Amino acid sequence: MDFPASATTANLVAAEQWRALFADFSHIVLVANSDQVDIEELQAEYPSTTLFIFFNKVYKVLDKKFTGHSLLISRAQPRGANIVYRQEVADVVKLFAPEKFLGIMNIRLGAGERLNTTSDYLGTPTGHLDLTGYCAEFYPANKTPTSGFAVALWLIDQQLPAKTILAGFSAKRSEKWRVVAVHDWTFEQVFLRLFARVGKLSMRGGVSTNSYASLASRFPELPAAEISLTIAEVLSTRLSQTDAQVDKLVSLTNVLRSVDELLRGLKPKFLKRTKLQKEE
Repeated sequence: MDFPASATTANLVAAEQWRALFADFSHIVLVANSDQVDIEELQAEYPSTTLFIFFNKVYKVLDKKFTGHSLLISRAQPRGANIVYRQEVADVVKLFAPEKFLGIMNIRLGAGERLNTTSDYLGTPTGHLDLTGYCAEFYPANKTPTSGFAVALWLIDQQLPAKTILAGFSAKRSEKWRVVAVHDWTFEQVFLRLFARVGKLSMRGGVSTNSYASLASRFPELPAAEISLTIAEVLSTRLSQTDAQVDKLVSLTNVLRSVDELLRGLKPKFLKRTKLQKEE
């Protein structure tokens, strides 16, 4: 099988062009920036005909050069991609083996997000995919989709011959990396698990059996709607109880937050003072 050469993302902009690029692979594995991802184990699990898609700050999951076929998704932001304005492009790109690195797919999901150029990515071959409004019809209006969620759905819609696998898409917090509140993680997990259950994608590790589904057979005299309402009632109660405990924690940490805000306000002065001392 002939695979796309490295740097083949350069100047791609149309969905058909991207689809042709992905069509040569037997598997497409989307790798989330999660502590649950073991890259060596993941790469060993799939054949050499697999394309591994990474997102933004890949140093969260890669600590050495990745040798498989790879592609980097870089999400546009109002200020441009975060790895660009944080000047992290070089640190990210060096983690891919050049001979199998297809380049960067710079995606946009909102009209206010600004796409970047190849020069912004320090000459790294870059293509663009404008998905503005792609999830607008169904995604919660006050939230924005994650890059992984949007790309997973887009790949499914392309009806590629390749199998789509999600690795590390758990939406779980870790001690090291936070879960950004601007995304609706619960909605995305429901959506992706339903896709997995109908066989349109696979979630590495599988989707566990839904224990709530067995309630229908346990209570045959109750309609499914009644069971669903009872589940929602219990979840609502537990969420309210959690909110009450969070409020208590907020009150207890008021002093700590005040100290933190004070120190953050002083930080620029410290930096300025250090700079002046170095100049002297």
